[in-house]
Amino acid sequence: MGNIYQASLKGNFLMAMPGLIDPNFSQTVSCICEHTRVGAVGIIINRVHPTLSGKDIFEELNIKYIQGANLVPIFIGGPVHVGEIFLLHGPPFGWKNTLMIKPSLALSNTRDILEAIAIGRGPKSYIIVLGCAGWGEGQLESEIIQNAWLTTPIVDEIIFDLSIETRWAEAVKKIGIDPALLSNVAGHA
Repeated sequence: MGNIYQASLKGNFLMAMPGLIDPNFSQTVSCICEHTRVGAVGIIINRVHPTLSGKDIFEELNIKYIQGANLVPIFIGGPVHVGEIFLLHGPPFGWKNTLMIKPSLALSNTRDILEAIAIGRGPKSYIIVLGCAGWGEGQLESEIIQNAWLTTPIVDEIIFDLSIETRWAEAVKKIGIDPALLSNVAGHA
């Protein structure tokens, strides 16, 4: 199938088009954390786990936590590595294992940042995520060509400041498209 890799989408949102029927990604917004010739990794930012909270994570890992930390929502980051914890966060960035996505955003997955968050000393802006999304070599590029995804540069406020329910629509609006005009139903003229 030739090499269709063109440029890295690291640092971009990936918004599912309404016609994308894969239940893992229907109406999702993902942050592309890494994208190279061999594939891509992303974190879905608008799917909250229906039953888990910070309390469950901290207790499972025997991490002491302060009042309020127990109520932190846990996000479903994607269908890959579903048992692994990831943190998408703003500054500070000096944790044991931090992948910089852009100057104001990073991905970490070590105990030190979780312990800091549990006692109120972690990054001000963060989401705790179980799992991630992954694409093999050329897969993401092919899906974009097939109009499964829209892309736009990551806006930190969409991740950390907006309600979960509005993140997809707000990300779509960043590229100048009215989300109401995107439809998976064919119209009749």
